Amino acid sequence: MNVLWSYFWPCFAIGLVIGVLVGVFAFHRWPRRKRNAALASGVLASVALTLIWHGPLGGADRLTFRVERAAREALDYYEVPKVHAALHRGPLSRRLILTGPSDDFQHSELPRLFNQLPGVTKAQWGTSPGVPLMVEGSAIALLGFLFGLLLAYLIELHRRYNAQWNW
Repeated sequence: MNVLWSYFWPCFAIGLVIGVLVGVFAFHRWPRRKRNAALASGVLASVALTLIWHGPLGGADRLTFRVERAAREALDYYEVPKVHAALHRGPLSRRLILTGPSDDFQHSELPRLFNQLPGVTKAQWGTSPGVPLMVEGSAIALLGFLFGLLLAYLIELHRRYNAQWNW
């Protein structure tokens, strides 16, 4: 499982598609006020659809299930049944929280091992919030939106260049 493909690629694709669609209309000789309104609505639509992907469409639930299952399998493999690993919630982040009784060796080595799990930014004992997953997804969607606007701008430049030829 790769977090880039399973969670962040759909967020990027949402922003990219909306950026191209909004940009094609916004850069087609609209007045500045209409263009700014279209761009602002495109940003809002990108973030809103990414939040829908995160929540109701289950993107975050699938990621959480996969990461926590991989952590449980690793704990079973290392025969540490009393330790529990779960992603930090409230809001959901990619920080893995370890709880349960452990000796000194486990206390130092389990976070090091779980930092290598795909989808985990940091593993630690105790709780401290990380960057919320929906903020990361929204940032990736905005990055996709900007790439979509760049594509739409290049399409508009190509259209204007070809418009000069009147055969």
